[in-house]
Parts: sequence; C-alpha cells; structure tokens
Amino acid sequence: MATPAANEPQENDGEEETSSEESEEDCEPKLKYERIGNDLKNKLLSKDCVSCLAVHSKFLVVGTHWGMIHIFDHAGNAIRDKEIAAHTTTVNQLSIDDSGDFIASCSDDGRVLINGLYTADNNQSINFDRPVKAVAIDPKFSKHGSGKSFVTGDDKLILNEKGGLFYRHKTTLLHQGEGLIREIKWKGDFIAWTNDHGVKIFDMSSRTRITFISKDHSYRADLYKCNMCWKDGQTLLLAWADKVKVCIVKERLEKDVRDLPQRYVEITAMFTIDSFACGISPLGESLVILTFEKEAQEEGNRQVSKRPHLLIVEPHMEYFEEISNDALTVRGFQEYKPSDYHLEILVSETIEDENLFYIVSPKDIIVSKERDIDDHIIWLLEREEFEEAMLVAEKNEHLLRKLSHKEVARQYLDYLLSEENFEEAAMQCPRILGKNKELWEAETLKFHKLRQLKVLAPYLPRSDPQLSPTIYELVLNDFLNTDAEKFLSLVKEWPSNLYNVQTIITATLDRLDRERNNTVLLRALGELYTLERQYEKSLAIYLKYCSIAKTKERLGNTDVFQLIHKYNLFTSISDKIVQLMEFDDDQAATLLIDNMDKLPIEQVVKQLENHEKFLFAYLDRVCQKDQQLCQAYHGPLVKLYAEFAPKKLLPFLKSSIHYPLQRAMEECEVRGLIPEQVYLLGRMGDLKKALSLITTRLKDVDQAIEFCKDKNDEELWADLIKFSIDKPTFIKGLLHNIGTHVDPIRLIPQIQNGMEIPGLRDSLVKILQDYNLQMSLREGCQRILTADSFNLLDRLVKTQKRAVSVDNSQVCPICQEKILVTDLKFASNVVLFYCRHAFHEDCLPTHGLERCTICSTQRRGPGSKAMVK
Repeated sequence: MATPAANEPQENDGEEETSSEESEEDCEPKLKYERIGNDLKNKLLSKDCVSCLAVHSKFLVVGTHWGMIHIFDHAGNAIRDKEIAAHTTTVNQLSIDDSGDFIASCSDDGRVLINGLYTADNNQSINFDRPVKAVAIDPKFSKHGSGKSFVTGDDKLILNEKGGLFYRHKTTLLHQGEGLIREIKWKGDFIAWTNDHGVKIFDMSSRTRITFISKDHSYRADLYKCNMCWKDGQTLLLAWADKVKVCIVKERLEKDVRDLPQRYVEITAMFTIDSFACGISPLGESLVILTFEKEAQEEGNRQVSKRPHLLIVEPHMEYFEEISNDALTVRGFQEYKPSDYHLEILVSETIEDENLFYIVSPKDIIVSKERDIDDHIIWLLEREEFEEAMLVAEKNEHLLRKLSHKEVARQYLDYLLSEENFEEAAMQCPRILGKNKELWEAETLKFHKLRQLKVLAPYLPRSDPQLSPTIYELVLNDFLNTDAEKFLSLVKEWPSNLYNVQTIITATLDRLDRERNNTVLLRALGELYTLERQYEKSLAIYLKYCSIAKTKERLGNTDVFQLIHKYNLFTSISDKIVQLMEFDDDQAATLLIDNMDKLPIEQVVKQLENHEKFLFAYLDRVCQKDQQLCQAYHGPLVKLYAEFAPKKLLPFLKSSIHYPLQRAMEECEVRGLIPEQVYLLGRMGDLKKALSLITTRLKDVDQAIEFCKDKNDEELWADLIKFSIDKPTFIKGLLHNIGTHVDPIRLIPQIQNGMEIPGLRDSLVKILQDYNLQMSLREGCQRILTADSFNLLDRLVKTQKRAVSVDNSQVCPICQEKILVTDLKFASNVVLFYCRHAFHEDCLPTHGLERCTICSTQRRGPGSKAMVK
C-alpha cells in the first residue's frame, strides 16, 4: 500500500508544527500533530517517565514510573495542588469517571486508589497484596446511588462496590484462572478485559459474561499487550499484536432454549496489519492505529527500533484500505518496545470540537487531531495551489479560525505579482479586494512600482469604493507618458469627479510642449477642456486638431460635432463652417442641415461658395432632405452635379424644374453628358436632335425606340425608320419592338433586298406572334363584353319583373292622399313606377303615364318608367 507523507511533531514548546517528507504521491495528510510541552515537559518528563495516561474533556491525568499521578490541562500546564503521590512504583492504569470528579489508579505495589478531585468523601485505598495490572472505574461513579463501583485486575477480575445496609465495601469475583488481566475498559453496561487467552465482555445489567474473543496469534501477551477502545456503547475496537478486530454488542431477537445471554457480540471487521499495534481509536467510520515496526533498523553497530506510525485505515473483513500512514518522531523512539506506547482518544462533545488522539511514550506525549479547513488551505498555499485555496476559503469562510478569505486572497495576489502574471493579478483584484478602499489603494501602488498600472486600469473601481483622486491621477499620468490612445480612452470613460481635471490638463499641456503634433493628445485635451466647461477652448483645440490630423484619422471622429451640438456652440462656428467641412464634410453637412434655424442655408452657401466640393456636399444633402429648401440654388447645383456626381445629374434634372435649361444644356455639352442632353432636348422640344443624339452618339436602338414610344410622334418613328433602314442591328431592334406601336408594313417594304439581318426570322416570327396575341386579346375582350351585356340585361329583366309593395302609409305625391283607400267611392287605379314612386291614375296627366314626374324632374334613369298600372 502507498505511504503518504509523514507528519512529525518537532521540538517547539507546544506550538503546532507539521513537517512533511516528500512522497511519490504528495497527498495531503489527514492529521496534524503537536507535542505537549509547558509543565508536562519541563517539570515531569525532565525527571520522570510516563507509564500511562487517561484523558477527560477537562484535563489530562498522567501516571509515572515513580508512582506519581499528575493532572494537567490540555496544553500541558500543571493544575495547582493536583499532584498525587499515589503509589511507590509504576502506575499501571488510570481511569476517570464520566463527570471527571474521580480518578482510579493501580500499581505493582498492590494498591488501588480512588481519589476525588473536588471532595474526599468517596476516596478509597485498597491493598490487594499483589501487583494490580488494571483498573476501571464506573463511568457513573460520582452519581448518587451508583454503588461507587470499580473493577480491578491481577490474576482475577474483581468488582468492588459499596452497598447494603451499612454501605460497606464488598467484592465480587467476576473471572479468574486464565492468567494476568492486563487491561480493563468500562463503557456503559459493559466491562471488557484482556488476559493471556483473549478478550471477554461482562454485561453489568444482567450480571453475566456475554462473549469471549480469542487471541488468534502466538505472540506473548506480556510483550504485546491487547489494546482496547470503546467506540460507543456497543462497539469495541481491539488491536492485539498484528490483529485488529471490530466487535459490536447486539441484542438477541429470539430467546434461545439454551438459556444464552440476552446479548451477544458480532465481529464486523477483522484483518492483519504488517506491524504491531500499540493502540487503537475510532475516527468516524475509520480506525486510527498506533503501530510499531516489526523489523529493527541498524544504527551504528546496534539494532534500534524504528519510528512508530499512526495509521488510518478503513476496516473490512479480512482486509483493510489504508487512508494515511504517518511516521512519528518520538523522543527516544530508538530504545522503546511496543509496550512502551499507548494511544488514548478524547472524543469531542460538540460538532465544532475535534477528536484528539494522544500518543504516549515514556518521554513524550504528542496530541494529534484532524486537519481543519485552515490546515487544508495552508497546505494548498504551500503548494502554490492558490486558486483552489481561494475557492475553499470563500466556500468555508465561516469555519476559518486562523486564516481569513482576504488573507488568502492577498497571498494569491502577491504570488501572481512575484510570478509576473500581472494580467491574472489585475483580473483577480475586484474579486479579492472587494469594496475595501485601503486595499485597493495599496495594491495600486504595488502595480505602480512594478510599472503595470496599464494592466490594472480596466479593473479599478469608480464607485463603491471610489479611490482617492491621487490614485486615478497616477494612472492617467502613467498612460499620458506611455500610451496616448489609452489615455484618451480613460479621459472619455472616467467621470471627471474621480480626479482633478485641471491637474491632468496641466500635465497634458506639458506633454504637448514636447510633442506639438500629437493629435491624440490634442483630442484628449479637448475632452478635458470640455469637462472643465471651457467649451471655446475645447472647440479651438478640435479645430487645431483638424488642421494637423490626416484625413483618414479625422473621418469618423465625432468629438467636435458632439461638442457643438451638445453645448449649442453654433454662434461660435458661424464663421468656421469651412474648417468644419474640412474636418469631415459628411458630419458637418449633417450638423448644418439639422440646425438650419441657427445656420440658414444662405449663410452656409455664402461661406462655401469658393469651395465647390464642400458646397456640393452641403447642397446635395439639402436636396436629399427636401429640394424645395434649396430651390434658389438648383441652377448652380446642375454644374456641381455635373462636376462631382454625374450619375446624380439626370435624376436631379428630371426631379426639378428650377434651373435654366440652356445653361444646363451647355454644362452637359461641355462634359459630353449625352443622356442628360437627350433629356434636356426633349424638355426644350427639339425631339429630332434628341433622337439624333441617341442614334448617332449613343447608338442605342432600344433607347431610341423607348424615346419614340414615350413621345408617340409619327415623325419621330419615320425618322428612326429612315435612320435604321441601312443598319441591320437597328432593323432587328425595330422588328422586335415596334409591332405594337407601328405597323410593321411601314418598315418591312423599305428593307433592301439582299440585306443580311441577323435574327430576321425570329423577328418576323415575333411580329406574327404579337399580331396573333393582339387578335386573341381582341377576341377575348369581345367575348367577355358580350357575355357581360347578356348577364346585365338578364339581371335587369329579372329585377323589373319583381313585385313592388305598397303599404297604407304611402301617399300620392300630387294629391297627398293615401294611395290605398277602403272606401270604394274614392277608389282609383294606382300607377307604380320602378323607382318606387306611386300615384293615383286620376292625378296624373294623360301624357304622364309613361314616366315618373318626380324622377323626370330630377333627370333620373330608366327606373322612372311605369312598372305597374
């Protein structure tokens, strides 16, 4: 099995130390060790030797080879007046009751003593006239009515108790005849003891012996004693020579006819180790075993013992899994035998406390306990696993006692800086330094000394906490001298309340004295003046920048335009329009157009009239917004479009009528803009010249045909045909396109015989197809028209055949009497028209029976004719 790094307690007067021997796996130890010093070392171990130890949550009880009993606190300080001259020879075993009020001791001098620490009422001293090797006091000894019991062991196991009418001492023989009883452990109702043959357990509740656990090895019991430890009220741990057993006391479920004890013992784990066991204790579900190496080692010319080990294992039946194995440096270990070592455990009473393991030797007592979160973090830090240490500290901050999360974090930062991993260190600062202003400022100064402020700058807090202005000025000055671009970026990004703006302005001006043409610093200075509300100076700086900076650098820079717009500086720029256009004509034009109420078109045009390119850029943007705004400048715009954007000229000519045609024509002629000339000639009425330009200069038959179609002039068609008659490509184009506008018969007879016309057959086929298509369309339209006429006529007839109702409320429009009467003397025929008007026949003139007089007056349609009579 692999052996992890060993932890050796060193001479350090009580201070905890953990030293590691590098192993192949370099895994973290499970336990840490501390040598108990103070009075225990200085007063006891300097003149006497430890023979046994008993531990309690209140104190330690040490028995010596000179028969003395000493009481110390857990740090090794002697408790005043608690030194007992109990025996005349070696103290073999000590036992403390659960309350810590009474101590039992035995010795080879034959005496067994019960000493009360706070009262002498129940002190006892019994002489057995033979060496007593073991003693165990009743855990409930101090309680009233407990019987004040204790058990002693020599060649007999004797129960001593007080009881009866006169509360006298009485003894009960529990066992004898199997050799010396060398150790006794009492827990709850159970007493366990060892002799030369094995281990037995006695049940005090039933006053019966419930089991015998055999020795299972051939080693001498006096040299390799059995080590016992009660894990709890039912689990007994045994380590004897190289055998280890875990025994559990259980209740019998059914009563046996053989009258067996109500309880029995089951061995749940049993295995053999490679060395001799000197003590055993529980650690959760694992076992802690103090071991002694079987083989000695050479030292000089003699054989000496090896260092003892503290082994942590996970027990199983017939095997175990090793968790850790620590070699211990004990004073004088070279001279010791297995029987010189003991292992005692102090079980914690609360979750917060830890179990303590006491390794006892004649000249040394070492206390061991589980490593806590602090120890784990320290181990990680020693191995430079800082990220893992940070995570553990952050997750378990409430459990830290020695360290703090901030302390671990600061160590991590210092490590990163020492390794020159500046980027990672800066990235970790917000997480580590949090909202602590003092820590931030201290760390910034470290970065400054290392000349790495540019790495830290992106992570500096600007609020909560806000650092002192000096820190931010320090960073800005660093960038001012090393990285002008980043300096400009920070000036724009950082709020002005973080630092003294005037201080930075002064530093920037000093820098510009040495680098007058540094355009980046000029922009930064403009920003700083803006922050100081010195807008005029800021504008002047930007315009100076405009005169120095290259075109590519200026394009896209919006600083000056944002400044003008944000702070309403239009009055200041009223005479600087040319400079703004030089800076960025596109942005300048946008600014001027968006603020025409403050900078009228007339004012802008006047300043730009000697700068045609800028004038064009401005007027073109105005036209895009609304042509009516610059209607007065459409004449000059023709020339500007012809000069700077010829492709935009024709759309402009078509969309505007506010320019002189002749002047526009002259500009187009000078520059040879044929499409524009064709359009202008068309507007001027010179259609023949326009067609001539198309055919002779452009030589575009399709455009010529479209021009003729657009004008729909027979003379133009004749001119086009005349021009095309000797040009096969033009004839082909005409044959393909004029079938629907001009009778092909006008063209075809004029074609010279023998002329080779490419695609003639296809053209003729297309003419025929177009003709057939026209005929088909006419026939289709005729059929649709006829069908619609019949349908409408049929609907009219059906409509006129419908009955028309007349009710009692209707009156004759002429006599104003009701149409329908019940008295036959006044009855008259009724004339009802399709328009729904009804009259008495007698009221109508004889010539008015064919048409409704009301609708005729209003000139209505055919519905006014008579329908019913």
